[in-house]
Amino acid sequence: MKNTVLIISLFFLFSCQNSFPLVVAKNKSNSNAAITSAFAKATTEPTTLNDTTFVNLKDYSAEFVLDMKYATDDNFLKTKVYDCPECYLRLKTLKSLISANEAFLKLGYHLKLFDCYRPLSIQKKMWKIVNDPQYVADPAKGSIHNRGGAVDLTLVDADGKELDMGTPFDYFGEKAGHNYTDLPEKVLKNRRLLKKIMLENNFLSFDSEWWHYNLKDAAKDSLSDFKWKCK
Repeated sequence: MKNTVLIISLFFLFSCQNSFPLVVAKNKSNSNAAITSAFAKATTEPTTLNDTTFVNLKDYSAEFVLDMKYATDDNFLKTKVYDCPECYLRLKTLKSLISANEAFLKLGYHLKLFDCYRPLSIQKKMWKIVNDPQYVADPAKGSIHNRGGAVDLTLVDADGKELDMGTPFDYFGEKAGHNYTDLPEKVLKNRRLLKKIMLENNFLSFDSEWWHYNLKDAAKDSLSDFKWKCK
């Protein structure tokens, strides 16, 4: 009996020591100084993953709010194009995104994600529905979303309420652009905060869409049609 208990104990000890980066649970009672660093865990845990490997965000952090619009019909396409809502990105994109989110956490905000990596086959499906390059990237050229280096996002407060950015996500018009300034100062301040921290964490903004950010040099990565499994 003692030997059995010893074996079981050793098994659990070994499993914990070789686990992948921990998921960080939300804890509103933590002070900003005590926020657990998911980014530090992701970069210090031993791993053989290449920076271009596709990974699932929820395996690394629970400090994001996910609202994957294209896994619902609540989007400009008015139809669901993903089988299930997941946020996959290349590992290097995820590292920068977690770093940015930690900067927002210290200010009392969380990043809310609308879209992450988008398989090329999904891009083709979207193109069939709306074949206008003003709204959907031509799959013949592909987009940074198809390369695992783009994210569509906004900020929410501690209660999960979205900060006012002046337009909804996927609003196609001049008002959604970074250079449009005929907006209340509070809205402009929110956009500037989002942009400032994203740019400080290795992302580039997209002039016509306040919610869209590309990882620097992501355009060099190949288009992908990797598809995640739905559970």
